[in-house]
Amino acid sequence: MDINVIGVPVYYGADKRGVEYGPDKLREKKLSSILGRHNHQVYDLGNIHVPEVKEYNKFYSHSNMKYLDTIVEISKNLAHSVYSSLKAECFPLVIGGDHSLALGSISGVSRANKDFAVIWMDAHGDINTHDTSGSGNIHGMPLAKAMNVGHEDLTNVYFQGQKVNPENVFILGARDLDLGEIELINDMKLNVYSADEINDRGIHVVVQEVLDKIKARNIEYIHLSFDLDFIDAMYVPGTGTPVSVGVNVEDTKEALKMLAETKLIKSMDFVELNVLLDKNDVTAELAIDLLDWTFRHI
Repeated sequence: MDINVIGVPVYYGADKRGVEYGPDKLREKKLSSILGRHNHQVYDLGNIHVPEVKEYNKFYSHSNMKYLDTIVEISKNLAHSVYSSLKAECFPLVIGGDHSLALGSISGVSRANKDFAVIWMDAHGDINTHDTSGSGNIHGMPLAKAMNVGHEDLTNVYFQGQKVNPENVFILGARDLDLGEIELINDMKLNVYSADEINDRGIHVVVQEVLDKIKARNIEYIHLSFDLDFIDAMYVPGTGTPVSVGVNVEDTKEALKMLAETKLIKSMDFVELNVLLDKNDVTAELAIDLLDWTFRHI
């Protein structure tokens, strides 16, 4: 398989420095060489350009969404890079950077494949809007925007309208949801599996249920969006919004293995490695191990 590695060194969506160094940290850990061990040809396409914006201008384009115009620009450019990769029959692996980048990657996938599923592995739903967000951080909004919920500047990134059908969205590991997100989950009847449910029922049972639903809809393309805070906080000091009582590393690897072995994962985000918060590269090493493990089975 041909893999296109696309770095997105953005922290504007999280408004916390350190995550922008994630792509280069993974490269420092020999990401391309490691993925290349598994009969993959890896092409590192470098980083999407991230314009410099002064902190005092963060609310310049919207009163409750930080760095809006800049994130729209980054998302558009990433979307086209992902779309181009898919049209070239390559696997786009998008490494971040904060989770705001997922709007760009999903938009690119959507232009190339109208009928696909998104599996969102994250402690957070990332389905806030500018009306429900308490922080104004756009990394808490991209999945809502991909479903065409919220401000039109973001819902219309790359092309107008919905990028993914909400029925085809599966959120795994959620355990830190805002009230507005809970209301949206109920209103849209989203498929959400909390960390508690995963730990109670077992990772194998939950992931198999998700895959059965996807199979029943005759979907043959899955975009996997993986946030390191899916994992319990005790294992990932180097991420910006860690949450306790999450999923352990062993179960995380089992989930990734099950998903990869379907051969339906055809694009992926890997986000929220915060180098400045990490301790002795513990999280960076885990990140490399998880990527190595996933692409061993993909």
